[in-house]
Amino acid sequence: MNLDAHAITALHDDANASWHADQPAAPPSNELLNLILGQHRANYDLWHAEDEARRPQAQDSAVAAAKRLIDRVNQRRNDLVEQIDELLLASVPQDPARAAAELHSETPGLMIDRLSILSLKLYHTQEEIERRNAPAGHAERNRKRLDLLHAQRGDLASCLDNLWAAVLRSERKFHLYRQLKMYNDPSLNPALYKRFPPHSGERAKSMPNEDA
Repeated sequence: MNLDAHAITALHDDANASWHADQPAAPPSNELLNLILGQHRANYDLWHAEDEARRPQAQDSAVAAAKRLIDRVNQRRNDLVEQIDELLLASVPQDPARAAAELHSETPGLMIDRLSILSLKLYHTQEEIERRNAPAGHAERNRKRLDLLHAQRGDLASCLDNLWAAVLRSERKFHLYRQLKMYNDPSLNPALYKRFPPHSGERAKSMPNEDA
């Protein structure tokens, strides 16, 4: 399977322009890019939901609705990262040498997620450069920020291409890491299954201190 970081960043940037103009993004040409576009849409929706949750004038009910939306979309975001990695792993040729390959701690899906967020930062930083009512010096500060973001995305894109090339040569490998989120699972989040009464102190005695 072809994994091209340049094509991915172009897909992210084109989708940003389309969605901010209330237009649909161009349909991807293959299954992998379709998953990547869906994952980027989740980050796009998260970005704007988080903006709404932080709006100073927002009513408590609006903030609560935004927070619930953030939980749902963040779950979709993580599910799509796993689906990207599953598809990529399924496409890797079987090679006995792969068992001895060096393990890479970060998966391609997680790197693509980071590229998605960088694309959104680039888009919104450019908006700030062009903002007409901004205070003095605002545009220049954001031009410096934009340069840093471009450099960071360029480095990450190169790392992604290099990792995938090494995986195909059986020099590197990665595992599918499940996110195992607990906050959206009604069987694992005490606030959802209400197993313990509030303020009873039983949860602290009975359950380990786990990071959700």
